[in-house]
Amino acid sequence: MTRPTTAGHTDPTVQPVPASVVEQVDAADTTLQNPKRAVVSLGANLGNRLETLQGAVDALEDTPGIRVKAVSPVYETEPWGVEPGSQPSYFNAVAVLRTTLPPSSLLERAQAVEEAFHRVRDERWGPRTLDVDIVSYADLHSDDPQLTLPHPRAHERAFVLAPWLDVDPAAELPGRGPVTELLDAVTRDGVTPRADLELRLPE
Repeated sequence: MTRPTTAGHTDPTVQPVPASVVEQVDAADTTLQNPKRAVVSLGANLGNRLETLQGAVDALEDTPGIRVKAVSPVYETEPWGVEPGSQPSYFNAVAVLRTTLPPSSLLERAQAVEEAFHRVRDERWGPRTLDVDIVSYADLHSDDPQLTLPHPRAHERAFVLAPWLDVDPAAELPGRGPVTELLDAVTRDGVTPRADLELRLPE
């Protein structure tokens, strides 16, 4: 299989990371200096969707304080909350992170990655080149309107639950229970696994 590359895409938010910083991040991960587990949902329905998702995974991995530990299979999904056929379909995936960043900094980074791929927030449920949502951060519960945790609609979205279950069969959504039970309670209509597509885990 020929895997996509993102060499032609430059992310202005990703600057070269000094080796000393990389070593510090790796040390924090391997010695468990209090890294937290976070789950993020990725989606794109404009442009080269697979390349964009891979670029988002790579940009997250390139961030000091973040390590991408798992990337799900890709799903093709009908757009949520809009008239059928009014938008291109989405490619969706989930990434599991270990991070020493606090939730607010992780959110800032997620938004910076979106903006690097020219995300425009013109309309609710509108098409977008890239969507990076924090689904959960450890067992944290937060009602902060800037970052509600866990994500307030994750439990009803098969395009989040299905790929998450693929990478973590024992996953639980804080306050909602096992992901396998949540997925059983929602419809998978319009959420199709794409076995012919693959996102690679950064080396």
